[in-house]
Amino acid sequence: MSSLSDIGNLMHLYLDEIEPGESIKVSEFLVKASAHLLNQKGGRNWVPLIVKETGEDSYQVIGNSFIYAVAEEAGLERVWCIVADDSADTLEVTQVLAGEKTPKINLSKATREEIMAALEYLISQPGSPLKAVKLAVATNRIDEAPRQHWKNFDSVVKLKCGITKAKLEALKQVFYLTPQPMPEATHATKNAKDAGDAVVLKALTVTDLKKMAKTRGITGISKMKKDDLVKALAQA
Repeated sequence: MSSLSDIGNLMHLYLDEIEPGESIKVSEFLVKASAHLLNQKGGRNWVPLIVKETGEDSYQVIGNSFIYAVAEEAGLERVWCIVADDSADTLEVTQVLAGEKTPKINLSKATREEIMAALEYLISQPGSPLKAVKLAVATNRIDEAPRQHWKNFDSVVKLKCGITKAKLEALKQVFYLTPQPMPEATHATKNAKDAGDAVVLKALTVTDLKKMAKTRGITGISKMKKDDLVKALAQA
């Protein structure tokens, strides 16, 4: 049985003591051909499995699941493994580094370069719904938008950058959001100034804009449309 001192160690474990982890899609041909090659070349998995301990002499794969499938197909009795801890963070990092999970970045705080790299990755995928999206246009409009306040990706559609509502699911493959609260009405004008005036104001609702305008002593509010309110507040 492994112990806390085994975490990070390379161990030669019996395959029947190891349970597979999350299933991954893999070609049957690749598994069989790799197993054949493994048996021909000495039967040693030089690329180790990453496992966590689940009980006495009991483990589960958390990374390099393809190696497990090949070792099982090859009929190996024992396999080389690295023992990791059982935290959710370790699982996520291991799966990303093993190429079994796509990493995501926070669109609320991402830099322009990060946004461009992520969009370029999505556009380049076979059969991508974003294939016709112009990378530079989409990058610029998303980068300049008040995305720090977005609660979901619906606002991307309003940017008219080639990403329609039907294509939003693709964004969720590489992005997530951690929305910041909207500025309080009594302080929003100052915050808007700091963040780019009209850009932040346009992200607010008409109701919030009217409340702000009222606190600023702007007249004729009831007849103003959103663009008028934004312009008046940005100049206030």
